[in-house]
Amino acid sequence: MGKLKQVPFWGTIRGRVAVVLAVPTCLLLALTGAGVADRAADWWGARDTAERVELTLDVQELVRQLQRERGLTSGLLGGAEDYRSPLADTRRRVDEARDALDGSDPAVDGALGKLNRLAAVRADADQRSLDRTTALDFYTEAITALNAVELVDPRGDTALADGLAALTAVVDATESVALERGFMNGVFAAGSFAEGEYTVFSEVRAARMAALAVFARHATDAQRSGLETAFAGAEAERAAGYEDIARHGADGRPLGVEPAGWWADMTVLVDDLHRVQQGIGSDLRTRAGEVSSVATAQLGGFLALGVLIAALAAALAWVSSRSITRPLGALARQAHEVAARRLPETVRAVQDGTADPDGTRGGRPAARPAPEPDGGGSGGGAEEISRLAAALHKVELAAVELAAEQAALRRNSTESLSGLGRRNQRLLKRQLQLITALESQEMDPDALAGLFELDHLATRMRRNADSLLILTGEEGPPALWKGTIPVTDVVRSAISEVEDYRRVTVAETDPCRIQGSAVAELSHLLAELIENALTATPADRAVEVYGWRDGGEYCLAVVDRGTGMTGPELARANGRLSGRESFLDAPARALGHYVVGRLAARLGAQVELRHTEAPTAQGPVHRGAGITAFVALPPRLLAPEPEARGARRPRVPAGAA
Repeated sequence: MGKLKQVPFWGTIRGRVAVVLAVPTCLLLALTGAGVADRAADWWGARDTAERVELTLDVQELVRQLQRERGLTSGLLGGAEDYRSPLADTRRRVDEARDALDGSDPAVDGALGKLNRLAAVRADADQRSLDRTTALDFYTEAITALNAVELVDPRGDTALADGLAALTAVVDATESVALERGFMNGVFAAGSFAEGEYTVFSEVRAARMAALAVFARHATDAQRSGLETAFAGAEAERAAGYEDIARHGADGRPLGVEPAGWWADMTVLVDDLHRVQQGIGSDLRTRAGEVSSVATAQLGGFLALGVLIAALAAALAWVSSRSITRPLGALARQAHEVAARRLPETVRAVQDGTADPDGTRGGRPAARPAPEPDGGGSGGGAEEISRLAAALHKVELAAVELAAEQAALRRNSTESLSGLGRRNQRLLKRQLQLITALESQEMDPDALAGLFELDHLATRMRRNADSLLILTGEEGPPALWKGTIPVTDVVRSAISEVEDYRRVTVAETDPCRIQGSAVAELSHLLAELIENALTATPADRAVEVYGWRDGGEYCLAVVDRGTGMTGPELARANGRLSGRESFLDAPARALGHYVVGRLAARLGAQVELRHTEAPTAQGPVHRGAGITAFVALPPRLLAPEPEARGARRPRVPAGAA
């Protein structure tokens, strides 16, 4: 590939991505982040304000009932026994309003704490063991605490701030009127002012006037009109007349005012003032709703702006990325074609011998991919894509060449091993024939014993040659037996092919006969397992072989007491025994596992390694050292033996099920 010309930054993928992301991201962060957060705060604040206006009005409902209870209690303590019935009904409404507010807000809960002695005050009032001043002070303190709770934050809105100030003023004025109603109810019931009571009367009226002056500064025209209407009623005018009588009773003269009339007229005025409070509360709710609507509209505007910017960014990204994604898509399709079809087909052809990677074996040449300019796209790709297309083509060529070389190498290795195995087989066959002839002629016991050892060694060498052929995929040793063979003979045949056969014990085996066509391969399989077990077992310990019927199958177990295997090692070994892995990737010490796996696949048997388990003195089994190899033979390899079907399963020191 020739030297690539230098391209400007904006012609690269990095430059195009910078164009797509930098401008819209900065706009989104700068224009929508702060604005959305601020408008969202205003929106939540407006909703909270509306809810807290409702809570304020609920508090004032409790204040209204407390004011009524305060007045009736004062009248009762002044001697008006006919107040007992309305007082009981008022107390019930106070309790209901108090329960409704309990837990609504920490500040409200703190003010409600002033009513903790309410039950005791009521009991003392009922027993007439409480003076009017103490009762008035208790109720007034609780009402003052409730009125002092500030639940609504105007959040800088002038209309809300004025409305709250007007509401606070009318609440104070209502409290002054209600306090005057309750205080004077007791005075009128007693008939005259007691010492110091006239001063209290004057202070209450002065507080009302001050609150009304504050109200006039902050209230709207409609709110001021509502207050004027409340004070212009007939009941309010009669109450003003009673006040004039009281103002002339500072010297303690009899007042001569019927408490019931005073109470009724003042109650109407207090209720009218509470309606003024409700009207102001309604105005506050309306204003909070307007603030919420404005905040919602502004929030929606900022969000719409964010969406518009995002849409602009998406449009820019789409326009800019088309020149990137189209050639990249072509490269992806080309890579998929290589991985899914070209390379596997080339490898299979080389492995099957129908293709020749270097043209020297007589087969058709292996496929070589042709380059696709610009990644197979329609042109106009960025500089990086052109480089990627060239690199991908080089990778494809290298992969095909490497795969072909590896396939040829494996095939040549397999053919070499197969040829070597065949030669060894022929030589060992001649060697065994010669040893057998010598054994038949030898009469000296010592020499004969040496020939037997030589015969055993040659037999093991023949098994290794057979293993080599099995690993290369060649057919195993031909069937030497006809009919069926007892399983114990098969096991002994396998034992005879291992080196340290004296340390192998056939512990317990249920009777069974094996089909003659499977005897050679089964014997070879067991010999490999026994050889592995002997290698892993200390020289002073034996390897045990067990056999038993398990339904229609016959199971064999080769038990060793060696060093055992870790969990990962056991899993890898069972993977090799499955017969699905290539022996060329394994270390030499694990080749026996691949031989067993190939033989098991031919026989249709299942082979699995597990940790050996042994019984303890107390009875349960515990995991001990060593490995147990289990071989499950399918029914087609077995000759039916009715007498063996009911045989017990021998005690195998391994957990098999």
